[in-house]
Amino acid sequence: MDVLDILERLDEMSVLFEPIYSADEHVIVAYEVIGEFTDGEEMFNIVDFTYDESIPIDIRNEVERYLIKKAMEIAKEEVMSSQVSLYLPCNPNLLMEDFGDGYFQLLKEEMDESLLPYIYLVIPEHKFNGEFEQLQHPIRYIKTYGVKVALDNIGSDSNLDQILMLEPAVLKINVSQLNYNVWGAQNHVFTTIQSLAVKIGATLMFDNIQTDYQLHHAWKNGARYFKGVYLQQPSNQFLSKDTLKEKFRNECKQFISTEKRLLEVKYEEMKKLQKTIANIVEYTKPDGKDVDKLLQLAKQLENYAFRFYICNEEGFQISPNIVRKNGNWNVEEQAIGKNWSWRPYFLFNIIKLRNDVKGELSDIYSDIATGELTRTYSMALNEHEYLFVDLTYDYLYEHNIVN
Repeated sequence: MDVLDILERLDEMSVLFEPIYSADEHVIVAYEVIGEFTDGEEMFNIVDFTYDESIPIDIRNEVERYLIKKAMEIAKEEVMSSQVSLYLPCNPNLLMEDFGDGYFQLLKEEMDESLLPYIYLVIPEHKFNGEFEQLQHPIRYIKTYGVKVALDNIGSDSNLDQILMLEPAVLKINVSQLNYNVWGAQNHVFTTIQSLAVKIGATLMFDNIQTDYQLHHAWKNGARYFKGVYLQQPSNQFLSKDTLKEKFRNECKQFISTEKRLLEVKYEEMKKLQKTIANIVEYTKPDGKDVDKLLQLAKQLENYAFRFYICNEEGFQISPNIVRKNGNWNVEEQAIGKNWSWRPYFLFNIIKLRNDVKGELSDIYSDIATGELTRTYSMALNEHEYLFVDLTYDYLYEHNIVN
């Protein structure tokens, strides 16, 4: 279809509103705007249309502005009466054609200033083609009126510096690609995003949820907001805020029950691991300077670890690395004297181990030397020596304590 035909038939554009649900209240808290145009059996997504660079930029700009204007005209009363937020598409390349002035004037024309804090600009930062430092200026100005930013399709392609520049209120993660086969491989990406959201005070929204297990993963990974066809199809009608409250609460109760069972099993496995290693250490009485004793300990740890070593309270390694390779334990003398205090939380963990914690199991991480996912178990041997045991991925996986 000729793009000029779309301009002539803009009034035929369908404006849909996709509900966004909250994890805390289980109610609709916002709607995201979707524009569609149908020509016979062919359907155009208006937002996708605005990113098609084969189409002249002035035409794309006009189409996006029309969608935004029409959406606000329809939704204004719902925003006022129900105090729901409105997520509007904002192509950053179009925005910068006049440094945001036209877009902002449109917001002010259609929405009372008191309602602007209910407006979210949905921006995919990775699709911006210009100098990012320039983009942050109009965005920062618009935000002074209470307008917020939701960064779209956050994932492995996202630039952390750019995210920090825009200071978003919401990070949107598209989970449509998740399944049981790839979730484990991608989990570190989502963990990083979750940590970033906490640090910058942003909220996570998991988008395009199509199945119950995607909803479960979103809930488990810190999502406050949810959106997708599994919950509700986009519609040209606004719904009661409580429309899925009962169903949503029942599903969350199931998630909570499942998660509690898993955590109880995990807790017992961690307690068992701590007790086992403590008993082995008490039996072998390892000494950082006695290689024979360290190899005795190695033999006892074969089913649990691929490496261990002993440090003093300052993080200096006083033992060699005892490393298992190709079924054999090797002694790496060159590791003696290395200092590990640069690692995050190392010194604080030493203080905890010295005072009131019998053993500490780290979060999952990728080992620098092997690339293998591992967790490190640490414990005090005495007032001045601390044992660090790097656990094999196989053991962690088999005992469900990978994450």
